[in-house]
Amino acid sequence: MTATTATTVTAKAAVGPPSPGTPFVSARRRRRRGRVVALLFAFPALLLLGALVVYPVLFSIGRSFFDASGNRFVGGDNYVEMFQDPATLKAIRNTVIWVVVAPALLTGLGLILAVLVEKVRWATAFKLLLFMPMAVSFLAAGIIFRLAYDQDPDKGVLNAAAVSLHDTFSGTSSYPTARARTGPGLVAGKDGSYATSKAVTPGSTVVFPMVGVLPADIPDNASPAYQAATEHPASDEVRGVVYLDFTPGGAGTPGIIDRQESGLPGMKVEAVRDGKTVASTTTASDGSYHFTHLSTGSYTFKLPASNFAPPYQGLAWLGPTLVTPAIIGAYLWIWTGFAMVLIGAGLSTLPRDALEAARMDGANEWQIFRRITVPLLAPVLTVVFVTLVINVLKVFDLVYIIAPGPVQEDATVLATQMWLVSFGGGNNQGLGSAIGVLLLLLVVPAMVFNVRRFKRSQR
Repeated sequence: MTATTATTVTAKAAVGPPSPGTPFVSARRRRRRGRVVALLFAFPALLLLGALVVYPVLFSIGRSFFDASGNRFVGGDNYVEMFQDPATLKAIRNTVIWVVVAPALLTGLGLILAVLVEKVRWATAFKLLLFMPMAVSFLAAGIIFRLAYDQDPDKGVLNAAAVSLHDTFSGTSSYPTARARTGPGLVAGKDGSYATSKAVTPGSTVVFPMVGVLPADIPDNASPAYQAATEHPASDEVRGVVYLDFTPGGAGTPGIIDRQESGLPGMKVEAVRDGKTVASTTTASDGSYHFTHLSTGSYTFKLPASNFAPPYQGLAWLGPTLVTPAIIGAYLWIWTGFAMVLIGAGLSTLPRDALEAARMDGANEWQIFRRITVPLLAPVLTVVFVTLVINVLKVFDLVYIIAPGPVQEDATVLATQMWLVSFGGGNNQGLGSAIGVLLLLLVVPAMVFNVRRFKRSQR
């Protein structure tokens, strides 16, 4: 061994292991202490997470393998029953409709509104108005839309608008409760019309006595029909009167036009020959009508069923056919502002030089939107869409509150079906837990996808 080597070994032996006071040991202790402090701060959150999320999930998975009483192990029977139960299959179908329709519509509306809001002077106020429904609870929103969708036009604002629009273009019957005094001269048709039972020739008078007319349905311009009944027709015309065969106080004679009995204006009268309507007219304020220049021959005169058609009552928004689209409409009202704000935030980060360059190259606004804005916003649109898919899978409040009892099964989704089976009368928590596990399995892929996108965006 050389002198140099011996000196080196002796020096290393003298140095020995690092003392507790060296910087290396102090840094390691600080890191260990930091981890302990972090765990102490995170422990309450981890405890709540375990109590409110992990334990219920594990308990539900285990409970799904037992029967309704929870005492007998049934294996996968609950999962088999779940896919054989018509109500659960309908819930799965409705959930698929929700997942396909609602997130796509919300993302599209949010994108369009976010782009348009940029061009509005009061953009902040507009965003506030659209985002305001997010401050309303689903319970309150459900009650609001339950009233808005009410079938009665006097209560439901949507049907009130539908009835007003319908009556503006199509009109409405004047006397929906009226009916004629049928007898030797008049017969009722199968379609609700009233016609003369015998052939009528020009130069005759045809009278239609009516009953069952509500006082509120008699127009203000209606006048007594007695004077019109005394007029005689010419040889080439037919005259007549449609009147209310009722005298206040009950002093009148049925079938006879008394002096105080009112005519019914606005009543449509048709002249029919050989099964075809050859002429039509409308009664005057005193209920009178007349057909002139009629050719020789026999006619049948009738009051068509349109005079007595029940008033249009709007759409059955909460009926079996429209209840799911109606509830999706309420969901759109709540969440459109959310989608608009998130997409608007992404829109504000787009490189403006690319947009300006496209405009300078001659691209119009539609081409810029389709070729530049949408592709650049694709990551944001994807995150918004997947977030809404997760939210839609869990929708419960709106469906449960808006859908009336008779159509609850037609509108049910997996979340409501899980509650109904477990606590809403089914009392089968084994089957309800199986539905809950299915719902969890549907949500997890979307959650994993979102988390991965967030991690990639942070890198």
